[in-house]
Amino acid sequence: MNPNHTLNADLESLFYGYRAFTSLPDEMLAPLQLARVHHRILYFVGRDAGLSVNTLLARLGTSKQALNRPLRELQTKGLIIASTARHDGRVKRLSLSESGQLLEEQLSSSQRQLLQQAFAQSPESEAGWRAIMSILAASDKHAIRPPA
Repeated sequence: MNPNHTLNADLESLFYGYRAFTSLPDEMLAPLQLARVHHRILYFVGRDAGLSVNTLLARLGTSKQALNRPLRELQTKGLIIASTARHDGRVKRLSLSESGQLLEEQLSSSQRQLLQQAFAQSPESEAGWRAIMSILAASDKHAIRPPA
């Protein structure tokens, strides 16, 4: 048996699982002319209201150039509010508007429900899944995460 056969099956499971995980949010974003990158921005800003653009860049592991357009689109649509930090006028603080909070909740709640359903079907696998995801996330050298 090919030693990669099982790992290839694992890769396929990851691919199909991720597709299932993102399909409903993608459908919700499409009429708004938004994409997954917008969801990621909304998610991280929603978890840490008032975070700086630089902190968001670090958490996403992306460049200013890559973040500029989707962040501007979210601001134009009134989903994200950017304000100047009191301590330093050069620092922009980001937060979700009321409509941004509502959209982020709709997008992420569908994903939380999917996780809850999967964990309910295999409670003994939940800790192992979290361990694997933590190991994979720790191997991402580009993103800086908030302290646990």
